[in-house]
Amino acid sequence: MLRIRPATEADNHAIWEMFHEVVSAGETFAFDPQMSREDALAFWCGAGKHTYVAEKDGRISGSYYLTPNQQGGGAHVANAGYMVSSSARGHHVGRAMCEHSLAEARRLGFRAMQFNFVVSTNESAIHLWKEFGFEVVGTLPRAFRHPQKGYVDVYVMFRSLETPPLD
Repeated sequence: MLRIRPATEADNHAIWEMFHEVVSAGETFAFDPQMSREDALAFWCGAGKHTYVAEKDGRISGSYYLTPNQQGGGAHVANAGYMVSSSARGHHVGRAMCEHSLAEARRLGFRAMQFNFVVSTNESAIHLWKEFGFEVVGTLPRAFRHPQKGYVDVYVMFRSLETPPLD
């Protein structure tokens, strides 16, 4: 049974291991692959972020964070980042975290969610986000340097969290 819960300091090692694994591949996040453990944890779990882990049989298989996408007049729109360990891919961890994050974002008072930098070659994530009602609202041409495919597009994806949707 997969359990999603708020991350604690005791989860830092597992979050770092997963972060390092995903970022080192260089295929989905625009982070420096040489980012230090301290900088990675400060980004993923830092001030203003609500960070969660997906845990199964005592092992962390994924993590996500929620944060305001902007300050002030844009603070009602959430932003999120998700990572799944390679050993858990294909086991619906991303799906469970997306579903959980939408409920948490609503609970925290957000009215919409926006993903600012979805790499176009990350087809499984794009498919999943679309299943959860996200739409591509913008394309950043050749904004990401993929290690095998060269310069590829990046999408901005958005969805309302309100019923009825935002006007």
